[in-house]
Amino acid sequence: MRRLFPVTDQTAPAAAPAPQAQSEGRSEAPSHLADREWTLDELAEAYAYPAPLTTPAVPATSDAPHRWLRANMVSTLDGAAQHDGRSQAISSDADMRIFGTLRGLADVVLVGAETVRLEGYRPARARDAFAARRAADGQAPAPAIAVVSASLNLDFSLPLFTSPLVPTLVLTGAAASPDRVRDAEKAGARVIVAGDGPGVEPDRAVTALADMGLVRQLTEGGPRLLGQFAVAGVLDELCLTVAPLLTVGSAQRITGGPALPDPERFALAAVLEEAGFLFTRYRRI
Repeated sequence: MRRLFPVTDQTAPAAAPAPQAQSEGRSEAPSHLADREWTLDELAEAYAYPAPLTTPAVPATSDAPHRWLRANMVSTLDGAAQHDGRSQAISSDADMRIFGTLRGLADVVLVGAETVRLEGYRPARARDAFAARRAADGQAPAPAIAVVSASLNLDFSLPLFTSPLVPTLVLTGAAASPDRVRDAEKAGARVIVAGDGPGVEPDRAVTALADMGLVRQLTEGGPRLLGQFAVAGVLDELCLTVAPLLTVGSAQRITGGPALPDPERFALAAVLEEAGFLFTRYRRI
């Protein structure tokens, strides 16, 4: 993996070439262009959340956002967010390392009910590589999974609900079926009402989670949920993997739903590359 943007050592003096490189009459690539597998610590530093964020230990200030919502999605060159209904076919080993890193940094992972069903979601697990970092930040051993569902048409017998390390959250509207709410709670999930009608209001959802101390927020989609966050103006950052693949067909894009009245511009924050895959980060301006 190599960093393409930002270039952090443009003004640094060039290092002397290695002896072998000198003898062959060539120069070595600068450190930021070195193509090697990054450690999880390096990835964690590259994808760190803004600091400080407002938490129970960090009072609100004008410089500290109350919460930060980032999305992690993958897309092919022709805009497909999945192939045959799943994203795994357009992913890569490096993409999955970044996927795991983003989870390792998050307090909570928001995901739509349809994505839970299609991707076979399981509870997030604690990983030794992030244990010290999470403990230092006052985080639980693993992020909570927060499932967004209006109908609560979910299989509450799945391990996601019955045996997570951190209790799974279910975000729904006030008009949700009382019977389904009871089923969710009986399975061990915590139900959070984040809307006055049948569905979830995105701004209320992220605020409710932040009020619980879950301020480092990550969404993994699907496209409809990400579209709702974008339209509501609550998406702060998009981590988008661009896969060097073409799928053709009519697969969904990374967002779905009604169009924004005017396109919203994001600023490029970073680009990494490995095996032709581009790992980009964009932040809302």
